[in-house]
Amino acid sequence: MTASKLAKALKKDGFVLDRVRGSHHIFWHDVKRLTVAVPFHGRKDLGKGLVRGIIRDAGLTREEFLKLLRK
Repeated sequence: MTASKLAKALKKDGFVLDRVRGSHHIFWHDVKRLTVAVPFHGRKDLGKGLVRGIIRDAGLTREEFLKLLRK
């Protein structure tokens, strides 16, 4: 999965881009009060473990995340 696809799903859940620090985009969710960092390294795919960790940090289940991808 690419970082841009992951970022789109996070935005659909209510996360907004807060800042960019180097190659990492930091997203903030005002209601959940959570910060999530997504590394953007060109068009490279993110590793499975990294994606799972970001989903977990965002307070989402796998099913909720997959539903966001389908929207």
